[in-house]
Amino acid sequence: MQNSKISLVLAFLFIHLAVFQTISPVVAQTPKYSNEFLSIGVGARALGMSNAFISIAGDATAGYWNPAGLLKIESNIQVALMHTEYFAGIAQYDYGSMAFNIDEISALGFSYLRFGVDDIPNTTELIDSEGNINYDRIQSFSASDNAFIFSYARRLKDNLDLGVNAKIIRRTAGSFAGAWGFGLDAGIQYQMDEWNFALMGRDITSTFNAWSYDLDDAMREVFTLTGNEIPENSLEITLPRFIIGASRSFFFTETFEMLASVDLNITTDGKRNVLIKGDPISIDPAMGVELNYNQLIFLRAGMGNYQQYSTPGEKFRRSIQFNMGVGVVIRDILALDYALTDLGDNSIALYSNIFSLRFNINRREDQLND
Repeated sequence: MQNSKISLVLAFLFIHLAVFQTISPVVAQTPKYSNEFLSIGVGARALGMSNAFISIAGDATAGYWNPAGLLKIESNIQVALMHTEYFAGIAQYDYGSMAFNIDEISALGFSYLRFGVDDIPNTTELIDSEGNINYDRIQSFSASDNAFIFSYARRLKDNLDLGVNAKIIRRTAGSFAGAWGFGLDAGIQYQMDEWNFALMGRDITSTFNAWSYDLDDAMREVFTLTGNEIPENSLEITLPRFIIGASRSFFFTETFEMLASVDLNITTDGKRNVLIKGDPISIDPAMGVELNYNQLIFLRAGMGNYQQYSTPGEKFRRSIQFNMGVGVVIRDILALDYALTDLGDNSIALYSNIFSLRFNINRREDQLND
């Protein structure tokens, strides 16, 4: 019975993809990089391994990576926090999550992400109707992308976990424009001997963002005089993507362990400049390793985000992103992680130093007994 349930879930994921790509009349009009702030990644541990993480996820960040992993948290309640900045501090990226164990076979999680740029000058009223410049008329606004993710996980068999996400998207540009969106994710984790396998489907029903605009007459006039198109209410669609992952631990001694992981990120929104390019399906692989001493001190490295791009005076260039990170666990209560993305500046990716924390609250009795 349980096997049939899993078969139905997998069949739904792939049949939906095939049907949507075949019959949907809006695929050709769908923006390729919609809601891309949800693809950056969360947690310095995962980012230090170049996001090769869906088969590893087993803490509060699993609500983002793979909700099936929520069943592996080591306490009744776990909290995860992260903050980083991009573009020399112009853009702020914040993340927080909380996971709860309901019982031995089910768990809940909540996650919040915000990627935003604050204090943007609004110069539409800088010049008055008589042509006078008045800097006092400059106001500021924020442009931000927000996601609220509600997660549920359930153990179907001893070695098979299933998780689902319901996410609400809120995107704003000051008081001028805003969008509400809704989408669903689903993931599984399967353990076989020393191996862990995972499948994650994001936006499996497609995620729809409904944009609305509120421009007053003065702003519309500015748009017209400056040759800008006045935006209209619209619907933005994020097509499904699927991630296949596998990982395995190797023990050198009783205290030294290496964890290796590989993920294949499969997009369905058209040809992308990744390692395996296709239309509409492209595949972007990522690999990561983690060394640990007695589950206390961790060293991490990863590579991924292969890109092919053009530059002035050159036809094409290729890049790949190398990441690294470290972590420390304090008395099984607090984990502090750091990641340096784009090591050596070998790619065109966003360079950043990332810090994250994980807290265990009310550690589970079965974990204490271990």
